[in-house]
Amino acid sequence: MTDTPATPWPVRTPRLEIRACTVDDLDAVWSYRRLPEVSHWLGRAPSTRDAFLEAYADPERLATTLAIVLLPGEEQETPVLIGDVMLRIEDGWGQAEAADQAKGVQAELGWVLNPEYSGSGYATEAMRAVIDVCFGPLGLRRVHAGCFAANEPSWRLMERLGMRREEFSLKTALHRSGEWMDGMNYGLLAEEWPVSSPGR
Repeated sequence: MTDTPATPWPVRTPRLEIRACTVDDLDAVWSYRRLPEVSHWLGRAPSTRDAFLEAYADPERLATTLAIVLLPGEEQETPVLIGDVMLRIEDGWGQAEAADQAKGVQAELGWVLNPEYSGSGYATEAMRAVIDVCFGPLGLRRVHAGCFAANEPSWRLMERLGMRREEFSLKTALHRSGEWMDGMNYGLLAEEWPVSSPGR
């Protein structure tokens, strides 16, 4: 695994700005990640603000986190942080003789949206912009993401993005409740991604 290289952040969509997340953003991130309906599905969900800040202010973690910012418009006069994206550059698998060529060629993606802003297409808009960067300036060959199978909004978003379901695994993911849950994994290759166009 490698750190996210220099990228053209921030990038803008018609309604959003996707930019590097900073320590100053973390209180806003905590405000929605602490909600039970959000934290239920997260791989890591510290129960207190201090524990959250300790984990997420770590430079390595922060380097892989992007902020989703709603730009000023009819709804509000100032930018509002409404979600965050994980973009973790990693190595692909390769046989020993080809392993060097598989370094830093793909990314794992993840996302969280403040529930107050769900239902308006913001997550789809943000992730399309992130994938455009992955297959454009970053020059990656593949992105992938996973979720609990019961987290329907997450896998439906992946399908809206055109990601391919590559795995449905039975009771392979241990939830913090103690229940073994089904898991799903999706992937997308650069050659499968349509060229970005204004307003897409």
